Amino acid sequence: MLEALGLSSVEDLFSCIPETVRFKGKLNLPEALSEMELVSHMQALADSDLNLDACACFLGAGAYDHYVPAAIDQILLRQEFYTSYTPYQPEISQGTLQALFEYQTMICDIAGMDVSNASMYDGASALAEASIMACSITGRSRVLVARSIHPESRQAVRTYVTFRDMEVEEFGYVNGQANLEELEEKISPDTAAVLVQDPNFFGVVEPLEAIAEIAHRYGALFVASVDPISLALLKSPGESGADIAVGSGQPLGNPISFGGPHFGFLAAKERFVRRMPGRIVGQTHDKNGKRGFVLTLQAREQHIRREKATSNICTNHTLNAIAAAIYLSLMGRDGLVKVAELCQKKARYAYEALTGLGKFKPAFSAPFFREFVLLSAEPVGDLNRRLLDEKVIGGYPLGKDYPEMPDGWLLAVTEKRSREEIDRLVRVAGGASS
Repeated sequence: MLEALGLSSVEDLFSCIPETVRFKGKLNLPEALSEMELVSHMQALADSDLNLDACACFLGAGAYDHYVPAAIDQILLRQEFYTSYTPYQPEISQGTLQALFEYQTMICDIAGMDVSNASMYDGASALAEASIMACSITGRSRVLVARSIHPESRQAVRTYVTFRDMEVEEFGYVNGQANLEELEEKISPDTAAVLVQDPNFFGVVEPLEAIAEIAHRYGALFVASVDPISLALLKSPGESGADIAVGSGQPLGNPISFGGPHFGFLAAKERFVRRMPGRIVGQTHDKNGKRGFVLTLQAREQHIRREKATSNICTNHTLNAIAAAIYLSLMGRDGLVKVAELCQKKARYAYEALTGLGKFKPAFSAPFFREFVLLSAEPVGDLNRRLLDEKVIGGYPLGKDYPEMPDGWLLAVTEKRSREEIDRLVRVAGGASS
């Protein structure tokens, strides 16, 4: 290479860099280790941190410690899945397209919707995209967002609309549920959509049908951000009157992974299909009558003029979405119901045990799923530190997002939590050591 460039030394390659800023000498790095020594060293470093294998986790707030069947990782390691990305020559990638088609079908099934795209980046971006989609459909520019939606999702909506001619206004909550009276006061004929989460950030189940009726009375669309596990027990957003359903797919076979990567889902009624962001996989037949799959309705900026695009999303979280399809296939309808029932029963057991201590009061009396809010007599930070000393990851401190609840403690109980772990949480929270 030096000869081709007409140079005599490697230093000549960097002649444009001043001598004063060039590093000379040896880097202060330890001597090389053998593979066996390196594995031992890395294990020692890993053991210095607490993790979900060593701790009982009661922290939810958008990412949940559900069990991930071992078969999911093994299936994902198949080359045609693990190496798949954007199928730029899609019809060649029949395996990837079929997997995504099956994923879309399952999402439509649990959400009660007609069409689904091939996934979004996460639940927050899916909600933001749905608000933009609603404005495009209705020709209106105002969006009403329930304050009981995840705070980060609300921030994402505001970020997405920053440079769009859109207005975002929030309405509050009463007893943990969306304040319908305030919604009635704030909604108007220029409202494009009403955005609600169910179960909401507090774990409380929202009155979706009543909210849908209010939104539709003013010609607005109703966007429901839903938890997929809860849909095994609760009415689907489609049955409840929602026009667009979004949510985080993390509970469906995706580990927490320190916050990501996860994926978001977005599904809607068929009449809105051409306004949906991202891509949709369709099923067809070839000239010989054999079933085949195609990438269709790609109304995104990579394929059409930027100003005509429904969204600037350029890809999707394929591997995470396929993990969800594998999870739903493995669990089946009965398995998903069983997971949801276990979450609900264990959460109720923890709720009753903790409130029975006398140190905690329920923040709300409305029904909840998997997650609930307690008001703590002890500062939540101190409480969580005590729990962590006993290898219990406590709940989310609500005070930083909801100043009106400085003592709010949000706890999540999934099917993974054993009775012994819940009892340990209660003992330590009550002041005893485990």
